[in-house]
Amino acid sequence: MLLLPLIPVPVQFAQLPVAPLLRPANLSPQALPAQEALPLQRELPAQEIIQAQEVRVLPGALDEVPVFNSNSPEVVTTEGILLSTFPPTGKRTSSAHLNFVFNGRFDIFSHHISKASRSDQTRSLFQGILLYNPTSRPVQIEVLQAATYLTRPDALFVDLPAYVEDPLGNVFAGPGSRVANDILRGRKQGSLPSSILLPAGQTQLLMSLPIPAGTVPPTSNGRSTLMRLSSNGSVHVAALAMFAPLNPDKTERIPTLEEWQTLLNNGALAGLRDLPPSLNVKRRSCGFLPCLDRITYGRVSGVARGSLWQAKLIDSPSRGYLSIPQQGRAFSYGLSTVEQGTFGTGQIQSAPMLVRYPDTAYLANGNYGVQYSLTLPLRNTTQQNQTVAIAFETPIKQDRAKNQLLFLSVPESRISFRGTVRLRYTDDVAAPQTRYIHLVQRRGQQGEPLVTLMMKPSEQRSVEVDFLYPPDATPPQVLTVKTLDILNTQTKK
Repeated sequence: MLLLPLIPVPVQFAQLPVAPLLRPANLSPQALPAQEALPLQRELPAQEIIQAQEVRVLPGALDEVPVFNSNSPEVVTTEGILLSTFPPTGKRTSSAHLNFVFNGRFDIFSHHISKASRSDQTRSLFQGILLYNPTSRPVQIEVLQAATYLTRPDALFVDLPAYVEDPLGNVFAGPGSRVANDILRGRKQGSLPSSILLPAGQTQLLMSLPIPAGTVPPTSNGRSTLMRLSSNGSVHVAALAMFAPLNPDKTERIPTLEEWQTLLNNGALAGLRDLPPSLNVKRRSCGFLPCLDRITYGRVSGVARGSLWQAKLIDSPSRGYLSIPQQGRAFSYGLSTVEQGTFGTGQIQSAPMLVRYPDTAYLANGNYGVQYSLTLPLRNTTQQNQTVAIAFETPIKQDRAKNQLLFLSVPESRISFRGTVRLRYTDDVAAPQTRYIHLVQRRGQQGEPLVTLMMKPSEQRSVEVDFLYPPDATPPQVLTVKTLDILNTQTKK
């Protein structure tokens, strides 16, 4: 994620309305280029929907698991070091090696693109991941889960409906969506090793796979990779990019371990480098609402802290349940919130960086590959039957007003989220349910209910919501709990 535009909202009112407020959308001229508009979007002017409701801080926090996070440069045009936590001693470019040791549970996430603009640039770009044991005894590394996919041919960006039930895991769009889907379901790709025994002082390859750019320029291809690992000793990790070496007959071959080690020892950082992050977030006054300038978040290259955000959403520590909203009302929790995109809560969920290159992001904005595991012990505290719905939504990113969400009557064509959400709950006939739903949401899109429950007076039922924040998505989103009014309940039934 690089630049996330903001939408000016020049509206003032003393009290927020209970019902959504519609008005013509005032789209920023600095917005990122959108995809081709849908026919409906050409015909109907979009209106902003100002939804007045409580927006809460998400309880819990990221765990302490370190994540090797390689996402800069996103588009790799020159070979070299993508990210190295090796010691700098004996390396030609010492500043390219961050000297960070993994020990115990850790993750590896990477997302890179190979792009060709001419026919002579279509040589395959290989990505290699090296592991090094700096100790005097062998180290065993277990690959608990792992998935890696190319855009072409593994996971094309196909058009999908906004909401698709996916019990078998066959629904995805893009390599990030497919990788997150696999890891959420506990899968491990068979082409990747289950374990590696690293002898003392030795280096071995964990992965060496191509990112072929294609043969009809201009064209590009991407590879997303996510692994969950555990070691019984100290390990250094490096990700490298190398164009395929050529045989005497000019055909491509796979790089050897020795060639990867030579690149690690003698190479510099791969290019071209992405835009560096903003040093400061400038704030200025726009009436009674603060007006925020655009911010360059930068792309991530370093070690982030946190692989899992686990939380129980309850009223308070003294109450072990979550009271449902009043009839016709709702509240939301921010998801993957970022600087200038906390919906007025002030909560930035982006993982902190333990080590990083100076020209890359200060935080792991977007929390790509991070699992959110949320439990909602819903309780109907009223004396009437109530219908409660839980939805995943993508409001317009803002940080100016509390307790309101801004949607568009016709969401933009540019996709902000595509990924799988898992739901576990007991349904209205007391049967346990586990459902996987693939979502595609555009900027400003209100979400359809993921689950709708009929709750009796004083009844309590738990809903578990799990997802991995997928690459190719743009934060933030919200999780909304709403008690339907009588009209909506009757209409649904």
